[in-house]
Amino acid sequence: MPNGNNIVGDAANECAISVDPTNGNKMTIAWRQFNDVTSNFRQGGWGYTTDGGVHWTFPGVLQNNVFRSDPVTQSDETGNFSISVCNPLGQHKRFTVTICGARPTAAKPGRSSRPTEARAATKHGSRSIRLTDRATGSNTRHAIALTALAPAAAFQRSTNGGVTWQSPVNIPTRPYTGLSMWIPTATFSLVVGLEAQDFAVCARATHRSRGQTPSFDRNTAVNLGGGLLYPGAINPEGLAGQVFLAVDRSGGATNNNIYMLCSVLPAGRSTTDVMFVRSTDGGLTFSTPRKINDDRFNPSKWHWFGTFSVAPNGRLDAVWYDIAKCAATTDSQLFYSFSTDAGVTWSPNVAVSNCV
Repeated sequence: MPNGNNIVGDAANECAISVDPTNGNKMTIAWRQFNDVTSNFRQGGWGYTTDGGVHWTFPGVLQNNVFRSDPVTQSDETGNFSISVCNPLGQHKRFTVTICGARPTAAKPGRSSRPTEARAATKHGSRSIRLTDRATGSNTRHAIALTALAPAAAFQRSTNGGVTWQSPVNIPTRPYTGLSMWIPTATFSLVVGLEAQDFAVCARATHRSRGQTPSFDRNTAVNLGGGLLYPGAINPEGLAGQVFLAVDRSGGATNNNIYMLCSVLPAGRSTTDVMFVRSTDGGLTFSTPRKINDDRFNPSKWHWFGTFSVAPNGRLDAVWYDIAKCAATTDSQLFYSFSTDAGVTWSPNVAVSNCV
């Protein structure tokens, strides 16, 4: 994106962003890069900013003319970034990125190294989510690889920064589709959010020591007020939403709450709403689903691909695509809402972009 301008004829989608926890001005984005809008051949595109998103640098794709898809980005506790992508066989590879002094070996501020490939993490599944266990400071990476409509998900762990990975461990659950989101907690537990066709799953694993492989001891079916929609109609080549899970680490009254959010298809509907649930007992039970989009009911309007995060002070921030105020049924704009009471109530929805 030279000078921040659009590249005519270029296309990209499935963007994933991560922020350096030691410096909020440093961020990376990875995406599926199409050099031609008429082509289905995708590569691993990536870019970074060092000034909070005012300016962005696009160094080029991860590997020229190599098929890459389903990117995920992550920053560890010291600000080192990694990007995970897969190929058509579902083999996942991890690339490390040095950005503007994120590592002590960076040459100069404002410079970035080329991504370096670590190695394949897993050959299980077509999609992967990977995060760093910041709670332990142990250089531990975790990966969850998924295959659409498969009977189980595969979990892997690395204790040396992703150089080598332990053997996959299945997550016992019913058939699911799509991606997962998970996060480690301070008690060496992992909480996993999985998607099923008409419900979500919250699975928990515990490992009481850093050298012990986690075992999954809890598997809770979660009612999100509807099911996944694929293909998504508004998004005919993909999902209309996917399950996102986050854990409150604020240290306050809401600490360790588990939250899940997804754009789902309610019964009897043909369009999706953004729905939210929470657990205050470690994922054993979940609240009644709550709709976040607050527009007047209209069965022809889409509120799709919602996602959210938990701020350091426990505030919940949710965004989603919405066509409620767009004249064209194929246009969407980004909407935002927040909650300061653990999701019991949500602020009035605010549009933060134009209809495009």
